[in-house]
Amino acid sequence: MTRRVFRYVPYVIARDAGAAPEYAARCVSGDEADRGAGSGVCGHPAQVEEWQRRHTQGTRHLRCRRVFADYAVLTPA
Repeated sequence: MTRRVFRYVPYVIARDAGAAPEYAARCVSGDEADRGAGSGVCGHPAQVEEWQRRHTQGTRHLRCRRVFADYAVLTPA
């Protein structure tokens, strides 16, 4: 019989300060032809909000899916 030893190593998960977070929005309302319009990747949420305002003014579409992404780093505690 083989014996195994498992060691638990606690990690701390933190945002990677060296990588900028990303924000985006995509229209999920309106006509099929207009659905899917997106802001593209932005570096600040205010840029996405401005895109949403302009898109709504031009199309009257009121529903968007917002996305936030960042990088995480795990380090032993």
